[in-house]
Amino acid sequence: MTSVQNIGSLSMKGGRNDNFYFCLIEYFPESKRWFLKSLLPVKEEEAVDTDEAIRSWIHKYEVKQLVVDFPLSKPASETSDYDDDGKLNCPDDTLQVVQDKIKNLLEEDQKLINQNPKKYEQDRNKADEIVYNKDVFSKETSHHLLSRSFKRRLKKGFLPYWNRTLDFWVWKYYYDQILELFNTSFDSFGNVSLMILFRFNYIKRQFPKDLEFFEANEQIILVELLRSKIIMKKDISLINDIDIGIEVRLETIKKIEAKLDIFIYNHDLEILVKNPRAFDSFLLALAGQNVLQGKNRELPDWTKPKDTKFIIPNFT
Repeated sequence: MTSVQNIGSLSMKGGRNDNFYFCLIEYFPESKRWFLKSLLPVKEEEAVDTDEAIRSWIHKYEVKQLVVDFPLSKPASETSDYDDDGKLNCPDDTLQVVQDKIKNLLEEDQKLINQNPKKYEQDRNKADEIVYNKDVFSKETSHHLLSRSFKRRLKKGFLPYWNRTLDFWVWKYYYDQILELFNTSFDSFGNVSLMILFRFNYIKRQFPKDLEFFEANEQIILVELLRSKIIMKKDISLINDIDIGIEVRLETIKKIEAKLDIFIYNHDLEILVKNPRAFDSFLLALAGQNVLQGKNRELPDWTKPKDTKFIIPNFT
């Protein structure tokens, strides 16, 4: 008989006084169903109770894998070797690979401009037209023509003290989609505070030594849910709306529950709907589901996947 599998998640993004949630989903082979088994709220100000709650939760459910929403690896500059002039000593370093890829993308785009500048500008204006319900997956970000925003991102350069090589991969495939859907961009350390990292390192002392960590991003998870047609574009735009966010989260969770065969008890459903931090942790658990199913996308070596343990989910 195949044993039950589980994976936990923890979203810590938010304000200093926000609660954060551990989320656990389990897979039962006999019924071929997933269950949201547990949601554990954790309050920073209740340090002693928090430590004990974490220890008990991980021990009780025998959690072996945990998905988080902040960097597990360091910026590129802290893992690269430089000489006294600030140049990379190793020409095969992954940071150099990324810098070369950025240079090549910009040069290829410039060739299109030089070949037919008038046509390039016409195509550029057409690509920038605002079209309601436009398919955000009509082209990948790195396909020509490069969007104006993506070109600006590339020209600003790759900041080795702020980015990981993983960032460039995410920009290539998600920059335009994330900008359009969330009006933001992906930077490893751009949306995470030192407080979160310190907080995690403190809490981590309560975890078993053999606990395996993975990293995921809620926005990318939502993009992939949209790509697989589990949710709709309007769900994403309204999911955090002050007036109707609760209603939209309920509809979104119901769609996920049906399509991904996840059973959620009414009590937990109420928590997910009313608390955005709990909902974020649930999204991370969906990425964890991909880990257990072996469906997450394989990343190239230059992104250092063994260090980042970054999940790109596949819900198809």
